[in-house]
Amino acid sequence: MSHFATKTSDTVISMGRALAMITAMVLSLSACETMKNTMDSMNIFEDDKPSGASAASSDVDVTADPRKHAVMRAGVDAVAPDSIGDYMDQQEAKLRRQLAGTDVTVTRIGETIILSMPGSASFASGSSSVDSEFFPVLESVAVVLDEFDQTYVDVIGHTDSKGSRQYNQRLSEKRAQSVASYFESREVISERVIADGMGEANPIAPNDTRAGRAQNRRVEIKLKPVT
Repeated sequence: MSHFATKTSDTVISMGRALAMITAMVLSLSACETMKNTMDSMNIFEDDKPSGASAASSDVDVTADPRKHAVMRAGVDAVAPDSIGDYMDQQEAKLRRQLAGTDVTVTRIGETIILSMPGSASFASGSSSVDSEFFPVLESVAVVLDEFDQTYVDVIGHTDSKGSRQYNQRLSEKRAQSVASYFESREVISERVIADGMGEANPIAPNDTRAGRAQNRRVEIKLKPVT
């Protein structure tokens, strides 16, 4: 065989070997990808899940209250789903007993309890300091919050439309914070509590009458179950 033929044969053999290696690599990569897809479907690759996801699902619960992890780290457990209604029923009944004969109204909407405290009874005109005569009422609420600790506590301040929007907004925030601070001073877990103000934005009565403005000056406490 000539030198040229020998060289050509060696080249063909080398190309064949290279092609075989490439084919083997492609098949190996394909097999790995297939295996990974199979394992992903079996929830084996936990690192690919969002933080906090369970082994059963990689979906993030976007409806969860942003305080959830903080209150759980503070030792508060979530209410079992099949116990929420009964838990909130008991809490509502206790609040109605505790607040009977006061100016505070108790309203139930779904699984949320709303306590509405008239500003005229809880704050002096233009002041953000809780009237000392209202402390026993707040203490009654704090007792229930301590007993039913598996709830979030939203304290929201509201004003009438007299005065500037900026002034009313600041006043509503300060009043809400005063109530929230009282609860925290009575050892209600701070991670459960938020304070915010709505100013004059959410009236519940017309602002063109004295009676309507009095209704709009209020602090609301919304209690929702930790789920």
